[in-house]
Amino acid sequence: MSTLVVPTMHTLQIGANGERSRTPSPPNSPGLHNDSCNIAPLTPSQSPRNEIRARRPPPFSVVVAIDFGTTSSGYAFSFASDPETIHMMSFGYTARDYYHDLDPEEARDWLYFEKFKMKIHSTSDLTMKTELEAVNGKKVQALEVFAHALRFFKRQAVQELKDQCPSLPQTGAFRWVITVPAIWKQPAKQFMREAAYLAGLVSSENPEQLLIALEPEAASIYCRKLRLNQLIDLSYKPRANGLASDLPIDSSFRQAREQLRRSRHSRTFLVEAGVGELWSEMQTGDRYIVADCGGGTVDLTVHQIEQPQGTLKELYKASGGPYGAVGVDLAFEKLLCQIFGEDFIATFKAKRPAAWVDLTIAFEARKRTAAPHRANPMNISLPFSFIDFYRKHRGQNVETALKRSSVNLVKWSSQGMLRMSSEAMNELFQPTISQIIRHIEELMKKPEVQGIKFLFLVGGFAESAMLQHAVQSAFSGACRVIIPQDVGLTILKGAVLFGLDPTIVRVRRSPLTYGVGVLNKFVESKHPKEKLLVKEGKNWCTDIFEKFVSVDQSVALGEVVQRSYCPARAGQRKIIINIYCCPTDDVVYITDPGVRKCGTISLDLEELDEAHLAKRGRREIRASMQFGDTEIKVTAMDVQTSKTVRASIDFLSN
Repeated sequence: MSTLVVPTMHTLQIGANGERSRTPSPPNSPGLHNDSCNIAPLTPSQSPRNEIRARRPPPFSVVVAIDFGTTSSGYAFSFASDPETIHMMSFGYTARDYYHDLDPEEARDWLYFEKFKMKIHSTSDLTMKTELEAVNGKKVQALEVFAHALRFFKRQAVQELKDQCPSLPQTGAFRWVITVPAIWKQPAKQFMREAAYLAGLVSSENPEQLLIALEPEAASIYCRKLRLNQLIDLSYKPRANGLASDLPIDSSFRQAREQLRRSRHSRTFLVEAGVGELWSEMQTGDRYIVADCGGGTVDLTVHQIEQPQGTLKELYKASGGPYGAVGVDLAFEKLLCQIFGEDFIATFKAKRPAAWVDLTIAFEARKRTAAPHRANPMNISLPFSFIDFYRKHRGQNVETALKRSSVNLVKWSSQGMLRMSSEAMNELFQPTISQIIRHIEELMKKPEVQGIKFLFLVGGFAESAMLQHAVQSAFSGACRVIIPQDVGLTILKGAVLFGLDPTIVRVRRSPLTYGVGVLNKFVESKHPKEKLLVKEGKNWCTDIFEKFVSVDQSVALGEVVQRSYCPARAGQRKIIINIYCCPTDDVVYITDPGVRKCGTISLDLEELDEAHLAKRGRREIRASMQFGDTEIKVTAMDVQTSKTVRASIDFLSN
């Protein structure tokens, strides 16, 4: 939607405040960097075994997936006993239409949030207290807004499931899946999880009941199931005699749009029990790109098929940016600012928020019909309140404003509408589409992404004939450009399949380099003098960046990085370890450019009496971190007692 209306064995001695103790470990202790350290390192992915994966009985009765979009959202579910059947429910513009129908006086009592999902992607210092601004200028904590939306989805889904299956248990029966862009960083993923906890989807005591699915990954998982008649192939198809087909390009787009329109009316879909026809033709090693073009972001993932088990391997870290369909809306708003003045548009949005929504609805309707070779102009209705407000605010009418503006491709029609030429509409699309094309081109130049066989175009923006034409023109000579017939629902269906079997994606790539700061022996010829720490007659180098995982490193599901930590004091109840990250692999110190503290690991220790502590001596807590899932996870164990230590990882409190 995003539219809402609401009334190893490196031992570190660490104190409870997260600072490393300045009492260094003995030279031969595991606290220092040496080749004898007992670390379980991340290793290159092994070749897939030639076997079919065994499926364990699921610990849940139903998977409910929520595709939380920028411009529209929906949910879908599937019973574990019938995984080939997916039931859909989409919510396009319910909140927007409701707000649009409110009386202007009544609208003042409501808070309308539009495209608020983008705030989570664009906020560099995201925290639990980050705020969102409603159309009327009022601010609310973002966590409350997201939780409110998720609470709505839960209520709708649970009620529908109760109607279908009255015997479904109230607790433990559900596995929830929430989709997020693959380019989202860890804080944004954790934010969605915290919102789900607040909404009551699951309890923080049972985090495994909620999965975070990456949107292009979900689309890729669903594309594995496609039959040939569920595909729209936008690639050029030469005749047998070598001459290009004389079928007009626009006819294929019209056919694609009609198929997409029809597919949206179906609420129940059947998927293949195994892989679809397209995938059955693929061989081990075949690679493809999924371009998820949504409302807010464009997300690119590169996958390789692993046969015969059908698992997927990520070949290059997820990439993309804020190049979604919202960019076209922003270009239209910028055009209005050129014509009527930036100050007027800002005032109108604040004083007449419902009328502003009217205007965005009118533009949205025309935007969807835009096509690359359309000749006739488009008329866009201006709300009467816009015309009236402009006359009162500026002392002139909108027709005069159009005549006096420098915008030549937009006129005032005799029916009282903005008349946009096809060139004007094309100009609104071009900046966003050009960024998408440029990003795919740059990705295809990477050595890891050579030999691409398919380019799958998915997401709501993929329904646009303008985008389809641009992608076809740019890439159909290099690979087959494929659009799933139900492109707008591809991610939602794939999220359900991911919830049924999260091991489908066997190998992922780390988006960043992660590590911690440690002390090492000081080497005169190697370390800078400002890093020297002299303690008890020994020289130590501070702030060494010790890597857990490197950027773009292959990380398989189940692989762990282990490190051991010793409390600085005998009776210490909590260990806090600062985590640092960097976009490059050549980092040496935690103070290097580009390195930042991105999170903390907290280890809650069991209280032990003094006699027990004296008997045990040095206490060792072994932490195991997993980087191969969609979220970074940590578990910990007290080595001597083999008891589990409560461990958590936090990316939102920096």
